[in-house]
Formats: sequence, structure tokens, C-alpha cells
Amino acid sequence: KPALLVLHAPRDETVGIDNATRIFLAAKHPKSFVTLDDADHLITREPDADYAADVIAAWATRYLDLHRPAPPIGAPEGVTRVTEANCDGFAQDISASGGKHHLIADEPMAYGGTDRGPSPYQLMAASLGACTSMTLRMYARRKKWQLEGISVDVTHDRMHAQDAPSPGTERIDRFRRDIWLDGPLDAAQRARLLEIADRCPVHRTLETGAQVETILHDQAVPLDDENLQRAAI
Repeated sequence: KPALLVLHAPRDETVGIDNATRIFLAAKHPKSFVTLDDADHLITREPDADYAADVIAAWATRYLDLHRPAPPIGAPEGVTRVTEANCDGFAQDISASGGKHHLIADEPMAYGGTDRGPSPYQLMAASLGACTSMTLRMYARRKKWQLEGISVDVTHDRMHAQDAPSPGTERIDRFRRDIWLDGPLDAAQRARLLEIADRCPVHRTLETGAQVETILHDQAVPLDDENLQRAAI
């Protein structure tokens, strides 16, 4: 009675569509059939392999009872794990919330990457934009204001410190944040929301800085969440 997933490429010259069809028709529900378009039999091309992996992962979550492991002590949101996805480029697999959320970080092709995901600075900009929008929504919801939509554009560049409000000699990072607020808000409400935007936690972290502690482990494979929790204790 297990669920069955059949994946087949119509141009597969090793196993024909009739074989895949016979397997699918002979099986009982629950069963699913996915076409891999022009992939070859061994799925040797990386984009085809990525697509098949994504399909399998999404399909399997419907039938597997997966429980999120407990996060380490002192990490209320769990461990964010970054694993190199391709040693020939810069693609990184990012896993958060015990593997519940996944995304890819990469560099543009012009910098030797494969452009399969946002760059690290784009992810940082996304964190600032997302935190800003969430903070504005929580405040407007608490005030019961008619804020119907929020959009935040964030851009990042580096400028000479002498161009900053507090002049210096080194270069500093600058994030520009453009905010659009939809809804019948008056001028006072919009001005207040602009003030609230500067109170989002990510904004404050960027402004005040943070301490980064780095520990080098001998193991080639990252510790699992259970071992990390014991290490934290």
C-alpha cells in the first residue's frame, strides 16, 4: 500500500514509455506520474537532475511523517545550514528550520558562479526587505490601519566612508530601501510607518553590527541538530 511515483522521459532510449505506462497502470492508488521532458535515461544533465530532485522532495512530503528536530540551545529558529552544492562553482544549498525550508545561493556567471540563486548580498537585502515589510504589517495590524499592501525594494552598494554621514577613510556598506504603502493612509500614518521601518530587527542589526563567533570542526560532514544541541550544552 505504499505510494508510488513514476518518473519517465519521453525521449528515454533505454526504457520506453510503454514500460513506464505498464508500471503505472498496474499500481494501485496513491500513485503519480511525472514526465521529465527531454532528460536522458540517467538524468546526467544537472538542470534535469535538479528538477527531478525537487519533484521527488515535494511529492514525498505528502506521504512522509517528518518531524522537525529540536533546535540547539540558544537558537530559537534552529540551525541555518549552508552546504556547498557544486565545488566547481559557488552554488550553496541553504537549509533552515530542520530542513523544512530550502533555497540556493550563488554568484552571477560573470563572477564564476552559475546564477542559480541570489548572491549572499542579495539574500542580506532580502532579509532587510522582508523584515521591514513584516514589521510594518505587525504595527499597522495592531493599530488597525487600512494598510492594503507593502512593497520594499532594497539595493546594496559600497561607498567611501567620507560620503557617509559620519566621515572616515574606509569603505562602508550602504543599503537603500524604497517602500511603497498601498491603502487610504493619511500623511501622519505614512510618516509613522516610515519611522517604524527603522525599528525592524534586521535594520537594527545592520546598524549596530554583530559579533560573529567561528568554530572550525574536524568533521567533513556538518553535525546534525541533535549533536549541535549537545555541543551547545
